[in-house]
Amino acid sequence: MPDQPIVLEFQDVSLRFGETPALDHVSFQLLAGETRVVYGVAGSGKTTLLKVALGLVKPDSGRVHVFGQDVTDFRESDWFDLRARMGILFQEGGLFDSMTVADNVGYPLMNQRLLRHPDASHAVERVRETLRFVELEQTLDKFPSELSGGMRRRVGIARAVVTEPPMVLYDSPTAGLDPITANTIINLILKERDLRNAASIMVTHRFQDGHLMANFRYNPKNEQIEHMAWDGMAATPGKPVSTEFFVMNEGRLVFMGTQEELRLVQDPYVRKFAK
Repeated sequence: MPDQPIVLEFQDVSLRFGETPALDHVSFQLLAGETRVVYGVAGSGKTTLLKVALGLVKPDSGRVHVFGQDVTDFRESDWFDLRARMGILFQEGGLFDSMTVADNVGYPLMNQRLLRHPDASHAVERVRETLRFVELEQTLDKFPSELSGGMRRRVGIARAVVTEPPMVLYDSPTAGLDPITANTIINLILKERDLRNAASIMVTHRFQDGHLMANFRYNPKNEQIEHMAWDGMAATPGKPVSTEFFVMNEGRLVFMGTQEELRLVQDPYVRKFAK
């Protein structure tokens, strides 16, 4: 997608926690509509990569660009408006236990100054629409403790996408879920990506997550997730989706490439993620 804007770029980014390398000379670009699937063992730097992209952690060296802005030296106050254009699904959903589902989903609308709307009814309707998007409109007045793990994860997705952000980061969205529920979560992520051309980074331990992201897309005509039929570089239905796989180890990007390239790698560590 050469004409798509770069929404995120790491340029030789490094970060250490004490003597432990969290990120080690990491470089990559993410364009609008593209997907990056990030594999790696616990402590390999996957979640740290997301935290740096969100400005929650500053790198020790290198440069980070978000939506064309160099954010490397941003103060916390500089990030407020920029984060309004970024969605994040935290591990386990990251919901506020003391808030209803409606208040959780509406939180980004009411607490980002660029997104505040003087008409409260507009925000309420937007929350309803987004919960309808994840098929949970009936849970508006419930609390997270009243929901199953899969439902809480779906509410987390609703909160991440309620502002229709051009970039969404997913931190282990299927962790701890049964296979059927996990596939439901990935289908919702595909729906968000393909309806809105959102750039996506998904950290996962699950090979099936990456396979679905690379080989399926949402077809709005029949509202179904469909396998893409490849013909060289073209895919149907709709335009092809650029999905690149990352494998991280001790803070380093030890692999970047397509799913087919991942399958062909002989390195024993990388092969763990190419089932």
